[in-house]
Amino acid sequence: MFLIGFAVLAVFTYPAWLLNPEWRFHRVGGRLGQLTLLIALLLLARRLHVADRASFGYGLPAAAFFKELGKALVLGVVTMLPIVVVMGALGLRVWKNGVGPDLEFLSEVALKGLLTGLAVALIEETFLRGAMFTAIARESGVRLAILLTSLVYAATHFFVSHRIPAEQVTPYSGIELVLGTFARFADFLAPLGDERAILDAFLSLFAVGVLLAMVRAVTGNIAACIGLHAGWVWVIAFVREGTSAADNSHPLRFLTSQFDGVVGWLVLAWTIAIGVVIYRIYARGRPPVSLQPAG
Repeated sequence: MFLIGFAVLAVFTYPAWLLNPEWRFHRVGGRLGQLTLLIALLLLARRLHVADRASFGYGLPAAAFFKELGKALVLGVVTMLPIVVVMGALGLRVWKNGVGPDLEFLSEVALKGLLTGLAVALIEETFLRGAMFTAIARESGVRLAILLTSLVYAATHFFVSHRIPAEQVTPYSGIELVLGTFARFADFLAPLGDERAILDAFLSLFAVGVLLAMVRAVTGNIAACIGLHAGWVWVIAFVREGTSAADNSHPLRFLTSQFDGVVGWLVLAWTIAIGVVIYRIYARGRPPVSLQPAG
């Protein structure tokens, strides 16, 4: 499935980007790859015996599902805001051009960020914490499902992290995007501070994946996972659009990754802290989850 996804990314990203050259090239490739993987999984679902709604994580009645999603969306925003405030207080994120955003900017980013958060969460949660989680849990147990889906979740964030400026895009840039992705993993253990380093970002994203997978395990569906995920992405959209990462001369710059200037050691520590709270919220009053594979 991933080989097919990379092939589609290499061949079709450039034609898709031509529809609107104002789009960032790597983002176009990322969305094409995600869509390809989702379609491939839907086609494979029957073979994996995960073709029903419950296996995809949509077992709740619609009203209950959207209620859980909405509550988790608020919880996601509330739990992400404090770490953003800390980044600002420490000077790890600074206003672009030294000026705070105006109301028009905030309104535009609010709508765009919410839609992006919901779209990303819907695709990734359906794919990872939905069908993939169910298939692995039935065969190998919940513990391994949490571990493997979290590893895939972290890894996929670097699949289209290679940047190609619009003025440098050519018909072969799709291939360059794929090769640039593999190059990021070749530098996995690059020293801290090196612009190629991804270990801190990878571990941070892995921790987020574990938290979402644990919520999936105790709730039995992906409503809360979609809400939490969308809420976090929504806040991060504000951060990325309105601020820039501090330069490498900042003494605490190592706390945020070179990957995107947001995730990193600081977010890893925060994810572990809020993870304990969030897990207890969703596990309260529910029966213990069996970690063994289905009989």
